[in-house]
Amino acid sequence: MTSTRLSGVVEEHINAVNASDINAVVETFADDALVNDNRREIVGVAAIRRWLEKEIIGDSVRIEVREVVAHYSTTIVRGAYDGTFDKTNLPAELILTSYFNVVEGKIVSLMIIFNQPSPY
Repeated sequence: MTSTRLSGVVEEHINAVNASDINAVVETFADDALVNDNRREIVGVAAIRRWLEKEIIGDSVRIEVREVVAHYSTTIVRGAYDGTFDKTNLPAELILTSYFNVVEGKIVSLMIIFNQPSPY
């Protein structure tokens, strides 16, 4: 099902990122969560906090949700990302796809991917 409505911990996560609330963002993750951002694996809430401090909150990242897709146990969020990060060689509008897997109300994995159009 496709929409632009968020819910649950994924909504809490996006809202906390957009509010630059590091503690609220960290609270959305399970202690042993895995994040893959730009082909880098970040494992465990302590490492995730350091990544958030530097690259998400530190770069004032904001996510404008464009599409939400429920796909089995994964919530897929496509959004326009902006912030103070280095935009060299990035498109004027950066659309990233985030794949959230949630267990018992906590994010256990988050994959953030700069997808390319498929010929299929």
